[in-house]
This record gives sequence, structure tokens and C-alpha cells, in this order.
Amino acid sequence: MAAPADVIKKVEVGFEKLQKADKCSSLLKKHLTKEVLDACKDKKTKLGATLQDVIQSGVANLDSGVGVYAPDAEAYTLFAPLFNPLIQEYHSGFAPDAKQPAKDLGEDKVAELVNLDPEGAFINSTRIRCGRSLQGYPFNPCLTLHNYIEMEGQVKKILTELKDEELAGTYYPLKGMTKDVQNQLIKDHFLFKEGDRFLKEANACRFWPNGRGIYHNKAKTFLVWVNEEDHLRIISMQNGGDVGAVLARLIKGVKAIEEKAPFARDERLGYLTFCPTNLGTTVRASVHIKLPKISAKPDFKEVCDGLKLQIRGIHGEHSDSAGGVISNKARLGLTEYEAVKQMYDGIKKLIELEKAAA
Repeated sequence: MAAPADVIKKVEVGFEKLQKADKCSSLLKKHLTKEVLDACKDKKTKLGATLQDVIQSGVANLDSGVGVYAPDAEAYTLFAPLFNPLIQEYHSGFAPDAKQPAKDLGEDKVAELVNLDPEGAFINSTRIRCGRSLQGYPFNPCLTLHNYIEMEGQVKKILTELKDEELAGTYYPLKGMTKDVQNQLIKDHFLFKEGDRFLKEANACRFWPNGRGIYHNKAKTFLVWVNEEDHLRIISMQNGGDVGAVLARLIKGVKAIEEKAPFARDERLGYLTFCPTNLGTTVRASVHIKLPKISAKPDFKEVCDGLKLQIRGIHGEHSDSAGGVISNKARLGLTEYEAVKQMYDGIKKLIELEKAAA
């Protein structure tokens, strides 16, 4: 299938814009060479997605770090000349012939993750989340209004029928939600903000707020975001540093949903997501932590890099950083349990360094 001429023209204009943008340092600009452009610009997936869908957010937002999104699962293979080198650079050398290992959520190893901070001196809270796409549906830019509503209905039914005491809760559709409830949930970090400019330009916010919502259990320690950036974001969180308890709850929730709604998984790239930075395990394990001594040192970021950790803003990606949230960096090329364990081991080391700091 070939892309229409007007779309090819848009892609070429976008390429020129990137080339002229001296201050742009996105992975898109780096990897969208003339050769890659010529190899991909006239291609179209079975669902109708083009290279324009892949690059439009990064062309509009020249300050993007990455700048690409996958409009559907096929895009990762059809536009491989762009995605493969970009994935390889972002995911620490995950080569085009590399394969994501078999799933291992770590169900039998949760006991190894003893509380990192039993006295509560350093860690405010722990959070582990994963992204999932439902089999048989494209990603945001290709979803129809009917798709959004159908998916929301399917997921809402599964969630509201959960019997486990630790998971049982309430589903709140965004449509019809009062501003007060919405603002409170955003403030509590329980609800996603209405699409940011990166997602808007990627065409990920169409038909808003239809088909979007949040589910949380009574204790607000298990949450599911429906049709935000990915079809599902499944989140487990609680105060303190008991990583094992947080992971155990996440595993329970993921398994309960997957029993009734199979997830899209690729043999090479693992669990498929809208943004290539989340591929593989899709796991982001983080703690909100106070490390006043070592975080003030100039080499703190370097230390975190060495421990495969990422320092993030309080409200997540693309938000003004207020410091304090540290997560695993690697998501592709290792198992889910290994991703969590990297965060766990790294934070353990940082706490030791903080205790020893003068």
C-alpha cells in the first residue's frame, strides 16, 4: 500500500524542517536520514498509517527528546529503517536482531524485595506501572470513536467484576466527570492530564474524553488508566519502600485483566506500546525519595546513570521537574522482574551512599 502524494509531501516538508532546526537534538532528527526518508515515505500500513503519523509529533515539537510514536503495531516493522536504530540507541544497544526475553513478572521472587526503607527515613512512596495494548486494536492515531468506546466497555466490565479485595474498586469515566473530582485525582497523581502537546501532535487525543477513564481500588493503591497514551496503564503504588508488596499487587492485577483481554506482544520487541521508549517490559518502577546530601552533589546524575537509574519529575515525563522521583531506565532486553530489580538495587545503593555522606 502506498501513501498518498499529499502525505509524502508533508513528510518531506517535515524532514526539511528538522534539517534546518539547529537547536533540535531529537532521536528523530538524528535517525531520519535522507536514505531512511526515501525508504519509508511512500509506505502505508494495512490500517492506513504512514511515516507522517510516526514523525508528526517530533516535527511539531522540535524540543522532543525522542520525537516518534507508532500509530499501530505494524509500524514497528514497516518503518524499521527509522525505528530500529532509534530503539537501539534509546534502549542501550538493543540491536535489530536482538529479542526481548520471555515474560517473567517475578511472581516467585517477590519475597527477595524486602522493604528498602523500613524506618521511613528516605522513601515517601513506591510505584510500579506497566503499559499494555489490547490485541486486535491499533494505537491512538488509528483508533475510531467506536474503538475507544468498545475498548472502554470491555475493560470496564473486567475491572468492575474484580473480586479480589485488594483490587476491587470503582471505574470513573472521564466523560461526565466533574472538574473537582478530575482536579483532585490529578493532584493526587491518580489521573492523567488531558493530552499534552506531544501526544496532541501525535493525534493521540482524538474524541477526548470519550473512551477514557480511571479505575482505582478502595485504598487507591491499584489503578488502571484507560486509553491515555496506551490502551492500558496498570499501576500499583503505596507509601513507603515495600517494593515487593507493590510488585505482588501489580502482578495480581495484570494477570486478572490478561485472563479476559489478551495483550499485544511481539516476539522481538515484547509488549507493544505507542511510544517506543516503553517497549519490552513496559515496566517503570520508581520511588519518590529524599536524598538531600547526595542529590546536591554535582555527580549525582552520573551516579544514577551508573546504577541504570533515571531521575524524573514528580508528575512524570514532560512535566516541570520538582526532583525526587527515581526510576529504572531499561525496559527492553531484560525481564519485567529484572527491570524492577535494577531500580531496587540502585535505590538500595543510593540510600547507603546517603547514609555515608558527610
